[in-house]
Amino acid sequence: MSRKLIVGIGELLWDLLHEGRQLGGAPANFTVMSARLGNRGVVASRIGADELGNAARLLLQTTPVDSTFLQTDADYPTGSVSVTIEDGQPEYVIHEPAAWDFLELTPEWRTLAGSTDAVCFGTLAQRSERARETIRSFVAATGESCVRVFDVNLRKPFFSASVLRDSLRLATLVKLNDAEMPQVLALTGLSNETRMDEAALLAGARLLLAAFPLRMVCVTMGAHGSLLVTPREHHRHHGVAAKVADTVGAGDAFTAALVCYYLQGAPLAALNEAGNRWGSWVASQPGAMPPLPEETYQTITRAIQSA
Repeated sequence: MSRKLIVGIGELLWDLLHEGRQLGGAPANFTVMSARLGNRGVVASRIGADELGNAARLLLQTTPVDSTFLQTDADYPTGSVSVTIEDGQPEYVIHEPAAWDFLELTPEWRTLAGSTDAVCFGTLAQRSERARETIRSFVAATGESCVRVFDVNLRKPFFSASVLRDSLRLATLVKLNDAEMPQVLALTGLSNETRMDEAALLAGARLLLAAFPLRMVCVTMGAHGSLLVTPREHHRHHGVAAKVADTVGAGDAFTAALVCYYLQGAPLAALNEAGNRWGSWVASQPGAMPPLPEETYQTITRAIQSA
């Protein structure tokens, strides 16, 4: 695979778990996984001038990600989230304000945007007006060939109908889970359907494709796999079995793998296989940024190629 420049813009934060803290944030998780898969992954976020910020920088230095574009805020703390796991699913208390609420479109960030092959952004980091404007301006400053990935990632109460609509208008690909589909359709005024069966998800994806300038809708279904839909075709994957440690970061790994293979022009079946393989692996590990042994990388890569 050719090496691509992939940016995750938005929140970088510490997940405060019962057993300790883990560095995370959906865009950061996405970027670290993108880098582990051989790309130049750049974290575009903002941290505080505090112990958690210093710890974040030190930890990122142990990964292949490029953290040189991280901004430091003198007034606001590094982001943190209290996480509890209920029946294998994470529940969050997201603390505010945080340094990433004050992202700034610096000249360096604007230059970065112009050379980016793919950028991933979500709703949470758009909770403040300043960060929202910075994210949208960064995405708008990318080139025509850049793949703009909107990872919906709804976290109450940090989303709205206007944020969803504006983000969907900017995106090339949108990724959401089956529980989010009815909410997105309702908030965008496309449907009041509440079912989440496969037929309803496929119909919902087609509504999104018709209403917004999207090339693909990616719907994840947890352990039951995923559904990829384009204007011309769709593909269903029924998932990869795993012994789950926790699901924090699994969806971000799915997105990173899917984007990696999408940039190489792979067919839908390969995108789905890659996303499910890597998402399943992260779910089997504690934390959102588990270390990736070379043997594991080679094993999973061969499984994707074989499939």
